[in-house]
Amino acid sequence: MSPRADLRALASSAAYAWRLMTGAAAPLTRGDRRQRDALRLLWFLLLGALGAVALHLAIHTGLRRVTTADFGVTNQVVAGRLDAEIVISGSSRALTHYDSTLIQKTTGRKTFNLGLNGTQTDVQVAYLKTYLRKNAKPALVIHNLDPSAFAVSHEIFDPVKLMPYLDEPEIYAVVLRVYPHAWKWRYFPLYGYAVEDLRFTWLAGARTFLGSQPPESRVLGYQARHTPWTGDFDKFKASHPEGVKLDLNPQGVKDLAEITEVCRRHGVPLLFVYSPEYDGMQALSSNRAELFARFAEISAKAGVEIWDYSSSFICSQRDLFYNSQHLNVTGATMFSQDLARRLAQSRWLSGGATKQSP
Repeated sequence: MSPRADLRALASSAAYAWRLMTGAAAPLTRGDRRQRDALRLLWFLLLGALGAVALHLAIHTGLRRVTTADFGVTNQVVAGRLDAEIVISGSSRALTHYDSTLIQKTTGRKTFNLGLNGTQTDVQVAYLKTYLRKNAKPALVIHNLDPSAFAVSHEIFDPVKLMPYLDEPEIYAVVLRVYPHAWKWRYFPLYGYAVEDLRFTWLAGARTFLGSQPPESRVLGYQARHTPWTGDFDKFKASHPEGVKLDLNPQGVKDLAEITEVCRRHGVPLLFVYSPEYDGMQALSSNRAELFARFAEISAKAGVEIWDYSSSFICSQRDLFYNSQHLNVTGATMFSQDLARRLAQSRWLSGGATKQSP
């Protein structure tokens, strides 16, 4: 059969299929009706799949275009648009304790806060790896230490905030370790948003795709908390009269040690800082001495200094916290001022600083 005849046969078959689906092919036998129903179902599924792919791409593209708040920070990280000289890494305690603008003004060095709310060290090290691979090499990385520094992730708080970045190998690896089924988030359109996005964060992507940005909540990565003491600690203390035991998971110890190795490979100086923690919570932690012994072992082996603010005046002032772990904006300002003064005189930054505007 010639190519022209093949085309005519194909066109005839397609036309017949269309007549079957629309009911224009008459009269229809029982076999024709079954074929028609199968074709209609096939077209329905195909259109549904195409619609899901289109919506997923719109959400994904929208979230990658966000320039504000948490998505805005991560979008700058993965796009390699940051050239900070001081990079702050850690959990929500890093996020809310280190005022980047104040530190930048005092030290004369560009500063950016990478703090990730609700994360453990395993997620934080993956995020830092991504930053160092994509962005200019900083003069110093400050990693904030927590009471939960050696805990491992059994879930990720608000995992949808990482879904648009599963093509980043470090982020995908840690997400897959926590959620073995997360490959479906990456390869099945809308699956991750449908299963994990209980806050409907995907709507931010849809709005951004249409040209609307979420409100800004972070300045140079820092998030100020204008929140008074909540009283949650008093309830927590009453329910734990014998104190609490901090998690010292061996994998968590390896994760923190990995941060020292990552910085060493990139030739970036690292400083550990244990930012202020309310002294009532310090007294409640029964194995706190063991926690700090592990910190000391890791830092001694890697040659990394620890600046411990556990004895700071700030720790005894309840009005500087909004809960036992987190400073409010007044406390964060006091801590950041003291830290910045020390940094300006430190061996890492004491020479060759170029003044930046506040």
